[in-house]
Amino acid sequence: MGRWLLARVPCDCPLCGARVGGARLCEGCEVDLAAASQAPREPRCPRCAVRLSPDAPYCASCLARPPAFARTVAAFDYEAPADTLIRQLKTQLRLSAAPVLARLLAHAVWSEPLPQARLLLVPVPASRASLRRRGLNPAAEIARSLAALLDWPLLRGALRRRRETPRQTTLGRRARQQGAQGVFHCRADLSGRHVGLVDDVMTTASTADAAARALLAAGAASVTVLVAARTPPAA
Repeated sequence: MGRWLLARVPCDCPLCGARVGGARLCEGCEVDLAAASQAPREPRCPRCAVRLSPDAPYCASCLARPPAFARTVAAFDYEAPADTLIRQLKTQLRLSAAPVLARLLAHAVWSEPLPQARLLLVPVPASRASLRRRGLNPAAEIARSLAALLDWPLLRGALRRRRETPRQTTLGRRARQQGAQGVFHCRADLSGRHVGLVDDVMTTASTADAAARALLAAGAASVTVLVAARTPPAA
């Protein structure tokens, strides 16, 4: 009932403040973000969706250590103005940002048709410390709205953490990769299923890689990462 009301009650556009019907961007902001995400610019790594230098088939990280997931679909780069939506969900704890992010991610999926007609959506689980601090799992909130928009099945609670890890924002790339190894396990039988791993932000792809390995170990046929925001490479 709460989400049904959220989709209909008049709200403010989270980017410009214009009045809109339900938890969504106004038409102008949605058009602007869609145009920015689809505008021709640097090519992207087909594996992790990071921007590439000209003529590079894959990014250096994916060439050096290919991740377990097959592909990444990102709604936008983690930069202004769209990064505001991520902060609203993760820092300001505005649940109304989750369906907005899911809608942008759904548009990215629709614009980049996947080989599989439907994916089984699995959110990246939050750490216990994060759940205590926020009271919610941003990835799970986005996945719930995304499942409704795409009419895809959602599997919650199957992917678990074996141990707690330090906050990712405090770690460099190598530390993130080492800390994420073996951190996840999946207790569901995913034999033959094509899985869509949902997260809010991808930075080094170490979390997505570790989660994908756990899903493949549980029998998944393939893993595609569906992420709201992709962090651009450092200048």
